[in-house]
Amino acid sequence: MLPNAEWDLPRPVASCRQLLDVAVAQGIPARTCLAGTGLTADDLADNSTEVQAGQELAMVRNVIVRVDDPSSLGAEVGMRYNLANTGILGYALLASPTLGDALNVACRFATLTSTFLTLRHHPTDDRVVVEFDDSAAPADVRPFVVARDMFAITKIAPLLIGDRTWLYRDDDVTIDVEVRGVGLASTFAWLVAGTIVSIRDSTRFAITVPAVLLTYPMPAADPLTAASCVAQCEDLLESRRRRRGLAARVRARLIRDPGDMPAMTQIADEFSCTERTLYRRLAAENTSYRALVDEVRETLALALLDSGLTVAETARRLGYSETAAFTRAFVRWRAELPSGRRHRIRAGPLH
Repeated sequence: MLPNAEWDLPRPVASCRQLLDVAVAQGIPARTCLAGTGLTADDLADNSTEVQAGQELAMVRNVIVRVDDPSSLGAEVGMRYNLANTGILGYALLASPTLGDALNVACRFATLTSTFLTLRHHPTDDRVVVEFDDSAAPADVRPFVVARDMFAITKIAPLLIGDRTWLYRDDDVTIDVEVRGVGLASTFAWLVAGTIVSIRDSTRFAITVPAVLLTYPMPAADPLTAASCVAQCEDLLESRRRRRGLAARVRARLIRDPGDMPAMTQIADEFSCTERTLYRRLAAENTSYRALVDEVRETLALALLDSGLTVAETARRLGYSETAAFTRAFVRWRAELPSGRRHRIRAGPLH
């Protein structure tokens, strides 16, 4: 995974579920698709699940080595996307006052989707250019993710726009779509046949929209709703940025069973890497396995004590064989006894 990539955030589970459905339909067992990801089929079936970008990449790699044409597979997965996959961002786009506003929102919050492309927004006096930069996508999965994301965009955009009669006006206004790859434009051509959208082969992936179309009202335009949805998008994006990278995956795994903290070797095995690699990658994120164990235990200890559990019950829930060992750890974390924390919570609000 490339460090500090914009897409390296927790993401919706839908893209993994769609990939699994397509792969299984092509004869690839689910256990093969999910190997080394830390995910189960039940996780993918739960719409409330968020996955790390690294988990999705691991799944993509498991699948593309078993197909002849990763680009075709990506196109098939991308065509399964629907408006429901866009979540709160979809509502923000629908409620945007104009098409231009919707484009601004899409570029601003693209990382709330499952894309591995980076959207660049270049407005001018007479047009706006949205460029889809794939340079930050890992090279080995790039053909798949580019095809998947571009087909998904092509599939979802008309659903957002709603009544598309304006696309068929007989005038000189044209939405110009550029795709990179010899002959790739012909693959997309049937999707926009008869409209004012023009697709051509190029050296980049980009969409150019004339300024005259940017004022076109969105079908469910509602400025107040749009503002509310954008605020929720901001909150969600900030939340996901706080939970990015390998450290977030390790933390999520530890929280799953805090009463039985696994050894670092076990975690490395689950993540299909060596203990040394796990150590090195966590160090690159300015943390360590021991620090993450302490962080999870401290956070859960505070929550359990604040909920009314005794010190002994809290120690047991967190996997300590002796209450004294938990007490020593708590003093190291918080510079106070856990009993003192519990008494202050019972006495009244903390100051």
